[in-house]
Amino acid sequence: MTQNKTALPLIDYPWQQDFLVRLLNTPSPTGFSSEAIRLVEKELAAFPEVRAEWTRKGSLLVFIPGQDGAKAKPTRGLTAHVDTLGAMVREIKPSGRLELTSVGGFAWGSVEGENCLVHTRENGTLRGSILPHKASVHVYDNVRDEKRDASSMEVRLDAQTSSASDTRALGIEVGDYVSFDPRVEVVNDFVKSRHLDDKAAVANLLSAIKTLHDHNLKPRQSTCVLFSNYEEVGLGGSSDFPASLEELVAVDMAAIGDGQASDEFHASICVKDGGGPYHHELSNKLRDLAKDYDIPVKVDIYLNYSSDGKAYWRAGGHAAVALIGPGVDSSHHYERTHKNALIDTTKWILVYLLS
Repeated sequence: MTQNKTALPLIDYPWQQDFLVRLLNTPSPTGFSSEAIRLVEKELAAFPEVRAEWTRKGSLLVFIPGQDGAKAKPTRGLTAHVDTLGAMVREIKPSGRLELTSVGGFAWGSVEGENCLVHTRENGTLRGSILPHKASVHVYDNVRDEKRDASSMEVRLDAQTSSASDTRALGIEVGDYVSFDPRVEVVNDFVKSRHLDDKAAVANLLSAIKTLHDHNLKPRQSTCVLFSNYEEVGLGGSSDFPASLEELVAVDMAAIGDGQASDEFHASICVKDGGGPYHHELSNKLRDLAKDYDIPVKVDIYLNYSSDGKAYWRAGGHAAVALIGPGVDSSHHYERTHKNALIDTTKWILVYLLS
């Protein structure tokens, strides 16, 4: 470690893991994320030095005063999104089952056999399972070869319903949200769950803010943090950031697979995604900080990926943008990450805030 760098304070990882599990178990498909935002807001209430406000779009914008003074406008920003993949009811079929339309970019085969909740407007939630219409190999000849898409998949409700009118009598209507069960497990320091994209990064940011609070520290510069709610459809970071920003660090999961440098045990920095390169100088600044503080990181390129940072740029944002995050296996499927990646990403956020 470079001699003029101070030692980092300890991170309360048990708290971070507990919060992450609670957040993962809070349904929040894009456009239906208010409960998750409220959970974040509730946790932030324990840190009176920060100020949080809801935006008109339903995201949460948090202000952290820096060493430059409580009245200084934020020049640095960070962001992570609470919204996840999900679906909405497109049609109530004559059989009483539901045809869905996807919310976010997942493969239909990735949710085959998953249990789900249907969130009605006035009658609470109902359980169901997502299955192909032609599910039984004892009945249909082409079950193994049938394409999985919105027209071939349906929700089998856990209720006695055999007609559209039966289903409507349960309070279900077109436009109701459907959330997929996360199936959270913590095993041998791995966290397995749907929706680690991007709730793992939300936990990173909350944990960094808690660490500052616990050790009576302030960021070097006044900072804002946006917990966005429309990222999975490409709109989350397109608004709500202050005009005073000079730098924006998006925190989102690192994709893992053939040809990728990222893995589940490290934090990663994405220098280019499907929308093009990120800000070279800011990316190098973050890489240098990680090196100075002995944080092992991976450098990667994600060709089928975008982030709230790119949404910000597309909307005309002028600040420099970089992207970091924990490695997450099987993104947009049943995902998994490791304690080491979560801790190192939190450390990286801290050194950036304090630098």
